[in-house]
Amino acid sequence: MVEDRPPGPILKPPVFHVDDTTPEVVQSVLLERGWDKFDKGEQNVEDWNLYWRTSSFRMTEHINVKPWQRLNHHPGTTQLTRQDHLARHLKHMKRMYGTPLYEFIPLTFIMPNDYNKFVAEYFREKHVLGAKHSYWICKPAELSHRRGIIIFSDIKGLLFDDTYIVQKYICNPLLVGRYKCDLRIYVCVTGFKPLTIYIYQEGLVRFATEKFDLSNLQNNYAHLTNSSINKSGVSYEKIKEVIGHGCKWTLSRFFSYLRSWDVDDLLLWQKITQVVILTVLAIAPLVPFAANCFELFGFDILIDDNLKPWLLEVNFSPALSIDCSADISVKRKLIHDTIELIYLQGLRNERTGCRDGAKGSHSVSLTKLDVGRFNKVCSALPCESLLQFTSRTFKDESAVKKAIKICPENKHASQPREMTSRKKDLLLSTREAPKTKPKLKGRRSPHKKIIPFMSLIQSRADKTSISPCVPLDNGKVPGLQAGNFVLIFPFNEATFGASRNGLNVRRIIQKLQKLKNKQHSHMLEMETKR
Repeated sequence: MVEDRPPGPILKPPVFHVDDTTPEVVQSVLLERGWDKFDKGEQNVEDWNLYWRTSSFRMTEHINVKPWQRLNHHPGTTQLTRQDHLARHLKHMKRMYGTPLYEFIPLTFIMPNDYNKFVAEYFREKHVLGAKHSYWICKPAELSHRRGIIIFSDIKGLLFDDTYIVQKYICNPLLVGRYKCDLRIYVCVTGFKPLTIYIYQEGLVRFATEKFDLSNLQNNYAHLTNSSINKSGVSYEKIKEVIGHGCKWTLSRFFSYLRSWDVDDLLLWQKITQVVILTVLAIAPLVPFAANCFELFGFDILIDDNLKPWLLEVNFSPALSIDCSADISVKRKLIHDTIELIYLQGLRNERTGCRDGAKGSHSVSLTKLDVGRFNKVCSALPCESLLQFTSRTFKDESAVKKAIKICPENKHASQPREMTSRKKDLLLSTREAPKTKPKLKGRRSPHKKIIPFMSLIQSRADKTSISPCVPLDNGKVPGLQAGNFVLIFPFNEATFGASRNGLNVRRIIQKLQKLKNKQHSHMLEMETKR
């Protein structure tokens, strides 16, 4: 008995294009989802739907991209990911819109141009502090993986031979078991014109593998959190106090740890989200228009012992290598959800009048697959898998296992026992858990009100599934979500209007400041009620 089928062409699997730099986990996930890998020997040069690689694309490649194709990089984003460019743009925003909003970047000097300014500031601080030390960090503008970094307190230790930045070193980081850490926050910008930003609700926390110690600035294993450095250290395999084996946690585990000490993780996540929005705004007006592309950033954020987030850097093509169980649980789903997100966005663009695919092309436009049926799905269930080949169809599980090395779960990690507060003491003098919990400024408050800039971590303490919202001035409406990606900009009707037909940065900054003031008032109100 032949099943009735609607007339039309038989759909072919989507095709992904790679080069030598394409992460193995990306290829593995796409094959897992039912995609085919591009074969230039058998397929037309234009017969692909997604090109994912580590390096950027030339402008001519962006200009020549076809309507059915997607590129994983947007032109002009090195303005955000190169250290000197980022510092320059954030300094400009601070001058234009005031220090309070842009206080998340440490005092920064770009070398060699700012050398005289740095020397003047160094000796000014030395005069003010007297015998106390002032700590600085010198980082190359372009190199990744924390190579070429110097931490110093004496200006004699400052050495550079190219474009570097020198920043105030954050010497009061939040310590977990006396180990320094930072957060890798994944952010996907699906378009700059209009500006559309999503944040990923899971991520990684990277730890130094030796205990934080300002008396030894040359010990990279105590001061740098990059896993490419720490996994080569002698302490990497050891079971370390609180953090356990290795040097990574998932972000959800970290927030669970904070909640165990009565920290307001909701408020901290709001602050991080605001840092992301303000950072992207710094370059958004300068980025050229390009269709059919997106950018996945890795924001590195350090939390200090006052629960203030500091932006360290923004990574272009954040590392997607699989080194441990935390990588497996975060990065594989990150790629799955990125695919869901970009084709959800493509479908929405199709509905708003984006151009059709080239007539007579051999490839099928993914955003045109059964458009009528999926338009109904998109209207009713925006968080569902939208396309038959972007949903998770497991073709061959054995192939997936071969594609990446599955690491065993960490069975030896010790349970959280304490969190230090620098107001009490920089380091714990004993390995025993304190009898009373440390007093922190950001204690958790009852969540009776929705505070802006928020997309909730799904694994909250109350285990309640909360759908993230885009807070509007006149109420709440469901926000667009794909997997763990949640829309954070535009975040209300005003910012939606200010990002269309050109980006009105001043108006957006005003709205951010207004909402930050409301947030501050809410915090004071909660403190008064205690």
